[in-house]
Amino acid sequence: MTMGFDSGDERCSGWLYRPDRPAEPPVVVMAGGLAGDRSFGLPNYAERLAEAGYAVFLFDYRNHGDSGGDPRNLVSPSRQRADWEAAIEGVRTRDGLDTSNLVLWGTDLGGGHVLDVAADDPRVRAVVSQTPIRSGRAFLTTRGYGFLAKTVFSGIRDRLQSFAVGPYTVPIAGNPEEFALVSTPGARRGYLDTVPSDAQWTNETPARSLLNLARFSAGSDLDSVTCPVLLFGGTRDDVVPIESVADAADEISDATFVSLPVGHFDTYEGSGLDHVIGHAVAFLDAELDN
Repeated sequence: MTMGFDSGDERCSGWLYRPDRPAEPPVVVMAGGLAGDRSFGLPNYAERLAEAGYAVFLFDYRNHGDSGGDPRNLVSPSRQRADWEAAIEGVRTRDGLDTSNLVLWGTDLGGGHVLDVAADDPRVRAVVSQTPIRSGRAFLTTRGYGFLAKTVFSGIRDRLQSFAVGPYTVPIAGNPEEFALVSTPGARRGYLDTVPSDAQWTNETPARSLLNLARFSAGSDLDSVTCPVLLFGGTRDDVVPIESVADAADEISDATFVSLPVGHFDTYEGSGLDHVIGHAVAFLDAELDN
């Protein structure tokens, strides 16, 4: 079922998945990462979690999917962080859910957000952080300082141009030779494979998204995360290095780190999805009062 909530001046939208039983299930609040809609691979997780007895609220950030906000596909980590908090508050006011057993699940940029939200919200019972991006600057500079310089130029151009003729955009997922939000080898194909064939979506984001991302830093207060955390990293992930995920696990007092032999986009279907769901359900069953 569709469920909405307000964040800032916009209305955000999400899907609430409910299991057949129990009557008041634990609930997982879930959102994705870099300029993706909630329909991009994430329903596979939500459906499998519902089969295992968990409710899932899967939502779109502002400027994405069915949520309000322009320009479309704008990546704003500060606004997304506020969207997480608003989504959690909306879930906590809904009847028929065991919100004393509330879990956060985020992927790449969302994986960084959930670590920050949990550090500030002691009522969160557990976190699943999948290939989390912890530093936007590090994410961008892996492609060289020339790329970072072009990021600054393009972001400024977008901000100036948007006042007169609309945003200056760059691809979200591109090939290695392209200037794009994500352009590691295989990223374009891997990203686009998660996009449903009927999605009303364009592969472009305002260039200021890269500037916003360059200022993003997550997990600076990991010693304040008191709930159990499950982190996933991929040994073949060239978008989020597995070393950065392992480092995050080392900084959290109650962390379980799972290394999988996968690339960044290999966990949305097939054996990669099976491994993630298997580990996650076992983790949640052990940690929650379910």
